Amino acid sequence: MKFTHQRTSGFLKGSLSLLLLLAGSAASAQQNFKGLDLLFTTPKNYVVKHTDAALSMDGNLNELAWQSAPWTTDFVDIEGTKRPLPEFKTQVKMLWNDSTLFIAAKLQEPQIWATQMHHDDIIFKDNDFEIFIDPDNNTHQYYEIEINAINKIFDLYLPKPYRNGGDALIGWDVRGLKSGVQIQGTLNNPADKDEGWTAEMAIPLKEVRMGFPVAVPEEGSTWRINFSRVEWHTKVEDNKNVKLKGTNGRDLPEENWVWSPQGVINMHYPERWGYLQFTRKQDVTFSLPYAEQQRQWLWLVYYRQKEYLQKNKRYATSLVQLGINAAPVIGNQKNTLTLEATSQQFKASISVAGQPAISINDEGLVENQKLKP
Repeated sequence: MKFTHQRTSGFLKGSLSLLLLLAGSAASAQQNFKGLDLLFTTPKNYVVKHTDAALSMDGNLNELAWQSAPWTTDFVDIEGTKRPLPEFKTQVKMLWNDSTLFIAAKLQEPQIWATQMHHDDIIFKDNDFEIFIDPDNNTHQYYEIEINAINKIFDLYLPKPYRNGGDALIGWDVRGLKSGVQIQGTLNNPADKDEGWTAEMAIPLKEVRMGFPVAVPEEGSTWRINFSRVEWHTKVEDNKNVKLKGTNGRDLPEENWVWSPQGVINMHYPERWGYLQFTRKQDVTFSLPYAEQQRQWLWLVYYRQKEYLQKNKRYATSLVQLGINAAPVIGNQKNTLTLEATSQQFKASISVAGQPAISINDEGLVENQKLKP
């Protein structure tokens, strides 16, 4: 009995030590991320089902295939829990086939109006619905498509985010895009109350590759995607819906409602977009890839470096200067986090023993590195 007691005590002590170590690691991790909580909430996810059905892009959403596709959760404010829930409901659902990504949106709207009448007009000057797609999940070479209640499209390509000196290529078009809108009410008639509008799009997969060969998603392939809804504050004036203005005479800021919260009033943080996982199976549950957990530490370095640059006019040259742990424990595995930097640029990498490293640079480009022989 004495021997058994000693073995049990040793086991308990070992277990307690492990729990204390993990608790300490969790506490240390929390300290590393302190003050950036809204930028590190886990993005939402959607498992998109494959379909062989023919879908008409008319905005009706009455095909049987659409009935099997689940709606997303309701949109929230772009800043997340920091702000109240949106006044009006918005949801999205998706399907795909070997050549196309299908997206449908349902927007509750008591006053449906639109003024932008041409392709590549600045559609977000109206209340609109917006799609953001990053197929490579590297925060560069991504796409934006906007649509208003009269089915006018504004599509653009960004080689990198505006924050990193990127500029939108408005001349890019989604060739072969099909779209449709149905209005549950009347357009530009403030005398009545509307229910809302639905939008439907068929986006050719080859058009979101920008020069690269089209690759049909494999089972479990994951893209980054998000959706935004711009909603302006308006009043009825001369039988029109006109935007409210502030004391400075300018339009009051619009509301930005999104599927997966950004944590900041900026849609051009692609690392904050939701996950889109492709499947041909019937019952698949999304699982966050381990690499995505590692990337959180790379983005921590990126954000801390930008803070450091703003304060010191140069980048930090060590993780110690940034107050970041160089050996983070992720899922009970010890990782190695490194930083190479000059005063004007940097590159951070993270890896776990035996696996290729993932890196990020000062422009927010995320890359998977190859194992050295």
